[in-house]
Amino acid sequence: MQFKHVDGKNKGDVVLYAISTCMWCNKTKKLLNEIGVEYYYVDVDLLPQDHKEEAKKEAIKWKKHAIYPFIVINDKKCIPMYSEEMIRRELG
Repeated sequence: MQFKHVDGKNKGDVVLYAISTCMWCNKTKKLLNEIGVEYYYVDVDLLPQDHKEEAKKEAIKWKKHAIYPFIVINDKKCIPMYSEEMIRRELG
């Protein structure tokens, strides 16, 4: 799976799984950019089918179902869906 990189302050390994046309996913990207945190992201809907399945498995690993967006921090913690409060608390 190929992730895109956004420069910013290093707050650990921050990975966002998103859908390119999702309003909440785009709000999450905007908030991460506003906070100025370094992160990687992938727009799952733009991936080849085999990579989509890989992303879905990652979502299920963290949240029991594949709903976007979600952020994985240091492969230890997940922020499910859009939560400005949680994102600011964990990464702000």
